[in-house]
Amino acid sequence: MKKITYLFFTFAFAFLINACSSEEKIENEFAFAEYKIGDEILLKSVNGGEKTLVRTQNGFVVKGEENKILMFDFFGTFCTPCQEEATHLTSLWQKNTDNFIIMGLSHFENVSDQTVKDFAIKYGAYYFLSNSKENDRIVAQALKDINYQSMEQLPFKVVLKDGIYQDLTDFWNKDSKNYVKYYLGKVSTEIMQEDITRILNGSKK
Repeated sequence: MKKITYLFFTFAFAFLINACSSEEKIENEFAFAEYKIGDEILLKSVNGGEKTLVRTQNGFVVKGEENKILMFDFFGTFCTPCQEEATHLTSLWQKNTDNFIIMGLSHFENVSDQTVKDFAIKYGAYYFLSNSKENDRIVAQALKDINYQSMEQLPFKVVLKDGIYQDLTDFWNKDSKNYVKYYLGKVSTEIMQEDITRILNGSKK
């Protein structure tokens, strides 16, 4: 019994230091205006450039890059795990740039573009980073799309291909044979790469 208790608390501690939690609960479907099919959302990156999201039946694609895998990374500049994984996400994006887009959406904070840019420079986050006021609505829509019912934690990621949310490895339950629709907390980019490769191979069949 002591061993089981010890393992439980060890796991719980490991999870807590790899995710930034919030008291905020998932908003219900009436708390935000849902996007309609075909809606376009123009986002600008603090690192330069802009991309337009297009609402599909149950997800999103990037206009002009519809065939690419799209990862939404919900992050906060204050979040230690977000800071720690930023440079690894840059490497992941660079290795897969022909088929893969990362869109970081600042969340749980109201900060200036310069603060997000400083985050990018300090922690090596050179992928697309949006600090738009539209971010929270996109996050709320994505969480509703995947029917996520638990407390929000950062970082939090979802992955889409052809406007459809993809099955992802359950990093915190590695013995499980079941997939989930999100990455919660700081997840190894090796796991992400395996999922990206699987998704790409599946789309080529």
